[in-house]
Amino acid sequence: MILDIQAIKELIPHRNPFLFIDQCEIKIPGEHGIAYKKFNEDEYFFKGHFPNNPIVPGVIIVEAMAQTAGIVVSYKLKEYTEKSVLFMSVNKAKFRKPIIPNDNVSFEVKFINRVRDVYKFHGICYKDTIKVSESEFSAMITYK
Repeated sequence: MILDIQAIKELIPHRNPFLFIDQCEIKIPGEHGIAYKKFNEDEYFFKGHFPNNPIVPGVIIVEAMAQTAGIVVSYKLKEYTEKSVLFMSVNKAKFRKPIIPNDNVSFEVKFINRVRDVYKFHGICYKDTIKVSESEFSAMITYK
């Protein structure tokens, strides 16, 4: 199942300028997904990170992985409309190559385990087929 930006906005609360996903492919609901993003040259953070040498900040790469996981989990739990997916922790983050303006990247997330309402994922960011970053992170599902 491929989700466009409108379907993504129905699953997670993020909006511009803090929505870092353009499209998401759900491979296995709740377990595996791949999101896609083109970092345009007019992204707000490029002005300060860094002038004359713009690169996507690592925290935004990790946030995009977390948003991808939020979409994957929320898609599985979409019948629960009164829920939130809250980012809890990040571990083992590695940044191997920079992402620069106009790069097209993908964020692949895979479910590792779940303890109650806390989900743990492994995420990898690719530029074309080259792995540029990876991390493990946890998120909690809260119900209102």
